[in-house]
Amino acid sequence: MKPASSLPGRTWLAAALFMAAAGHPAQADTLTTPSFVIQIEEHCEEGVVGCDDVSYRGTHRKTGQGIALRGRTLHTLCADGVTPCRFLGYEFRNGAVRYVVLEDGTLTVTQGRKVLLEESGEWDH
Repeated sequence: MKPASSLPGRTWLAAALFMAAAGHPAQADTLTTPSFVIQIEEHCEEGVVGCDDVSYRGTHRKTGQGIALRGRTLHTLCADGVTPCRFLGYEFRNGAVRYVVLEDGTLTVTQGRKVLLEESGEWDH
């Protein structure tokens, strides 16, 4: 690849924007359940285990109503009891309501111990 300074104006700008974006990659996935379409995007650097900057955008398939939340990834803990190990899914909170989206495509919405919704869906990676 040519050095950025030798590329024509717009090509150089496009290359610079691509390289800047590559420094902060976002992994976006969509989960479709019978009732919802959920877009999840991680906003952490590649290789970060235990991302605390994840967005959730859920849209009800019949009404079109949506909700946007911020959350974190969920992991099992390694033998030391501190280090995150195997990825499980995501957790988001809206007041007392907890949204958990698991790697297997399960969406569970709870308020305290009461399960408000539990559905399985398909990931589109």
